[in-house]
Amino acid sequence: MERAVLLRSATSCTSHACIRSFYRSFHRLFSSRYRLIPNFHRRSPLRRHISNALPSHIQLSSCFSHISLKSIATSPQFSTDAIGAHDEAAEMKQETANPLEALRSVPSIPLHDIPKKPIQIPIEVGDINGVKVLKHELFTKTVLYCEIAFDMSRSLLEMGTEDQVSKLIRLKTRGLSVFPFISSKQGSDTPVSYIIVRGKATTPRYTENLFDLVNCVLQDVQFADQKLFKQFVSQSKAIMENRLRGCGYDIAAARMDAKLSSAGWIREQMGGVSYLEFLKDLEEKVKRDWSAISSSLEEIHKTVLTKNNCLVNLTSGYNTLKNSQIYVEEFLDQLPNASPIASSPCWNTRIPSINEAIVIPTQVNYVGKALSLYETGYQLKGSAYVISKYLSDTWLRDRVRVSGGAYNSFCYFDPYSGICSFLSNRDPNLLKTLDIYDRTSDFLRQTEMDDDTLTKAIIGTIDDVDSYKSPDSKGYTSLLRYLLGITEEERQIRHEEILSTRGKKKIYKVQSEYY
Repeated sequence: MERAVLLRSATSCTSHACIRSFYRSFHRLFSSRYRLIPNFHRRSPLRRHISNALPSHIQLSSCFSHISLKSIATSPQFSTDAIGAHDEAAEMKQETANPLEALRSVPSIPLHDIPKKPIQIPIEVGDINGVKVLKHELFTKTVLYCEIAFDMSRSLLEMGTEDQVSKLIRLKTRGLSVFPFISSKQGSDTPVSYIIVRGKATTPRYTENLFDLVNCVLQDVQFADQKLFKQFVSQSKAIMENRLRGCGYDIAAARMDAKLSSAGWIREQMGGVSYLEFLKDLEEKVKRDWSAISSSLEEIHKTVLTKNNCLVNLTSGYNTLKNSQIYVEEFLDQLPNASPIASSPCWNTRIPSINEAIVIPTQVNYVGKALSLYETGYQLKGSAYVISKYLSDTWLRDRVRVSGGAYNSFCYFDPYSGICSFLSNRDPNLLKTLDIYDRTSDFLRQTEMDDDTLTKAIIGTIDDVDSYKSPDSKGYTSLLRYLLGITEEERQIRHEEILSTRGKKKIYKVQSEYY
């Protein structure tokens, strides 16, 4: 029976980067009788995963009855030359493209099976008490999904109301969420910025409760409790610090967007490095000048939550939508008609466009690089979606992830701002990854994309831009399209352009315009 020897170390390592580095040096260098695997902590899920993944003829053992660490270290199979030769062979294998015959054996569907029209979501734009109301008649088993959008603010729900209200929210609506939505709008320099309250009534008899609770959360917010607000700020700071370490690619993307668009600047101020710095300062100011902070919160509250700034989005069946109208009217009647404070915010600002390196307490890197295609004169075409998908699944995956050892790497194109971003997640490299980003244009010039590869890229793109959605997701997606001014005619054009993407000529044309 073949045995697997566990190498013990002073510290247990459970990262994917450690596993990858370990196997590069030792995999298949051991004798035919033994296999070498790292000794993970007994509670590590990776230990159980490796144990289950071993073939049945291999016995997992933690003893060293037949071999010692000294004999391993002095074995000619682990000499510098042997390990170096293995590394070179492994790197060559990783960088060698899969044969076309193997790629074509992967099951796929032909392009003619893809619908020629994008999935449409029914929408009816109406008016209740002077407020626009969007209705989506979809089968939801009488559940009413609701979004109420107000022009820009920060979260109000965390400031809290009484415990009894929180219990009712969980019981009657399964929870309410309050969050900001910020995005660029194609063809406009003014970003779209809303605060959205989202909830649902699980049965028709809870519809009245839903709007009563939303009104309670929005109108009865307590800004006088200094201790509660300080706790909220401290929790937010801790969450942001964890995001900085665990989701650094998201922080990097926000930082780059803030240099290239006004909407990106707003998002970074409310969820990036600038927001973390703001929370640190705010934590100190709460102690020194609570009255000024409380006054500012009240001013924001009165400015934003008005009927003039309100938009209601409802998703359910015909009868439920009809019966909910009276409760929507009562809710809107309780909102103030106009803001008592004149407000004309100017969002047209950006972070200075310079290269940055942000140092964080982690052993991996999050490497990003971005550019604005629209500022170079590029006109949006559906083929841009296909190319960004193709780059993520081939060039970046093979070079940054497989060869470079990063957990993931991808290319993201935002059609609203025109920003094309390259990002890596948990990357052991830095300059090497940036060099790969810079050589993307050479890859596109030299690539030989056959019809089968192009078909798979198109199908993957369609799945991204027009994927299956549940009824509540359909209603929310339709709301965002309405806010961003996206019409069905425009979606049809993009859908046709994606399906009609053809070969190297199209790739040359696009890459020459923005690389």
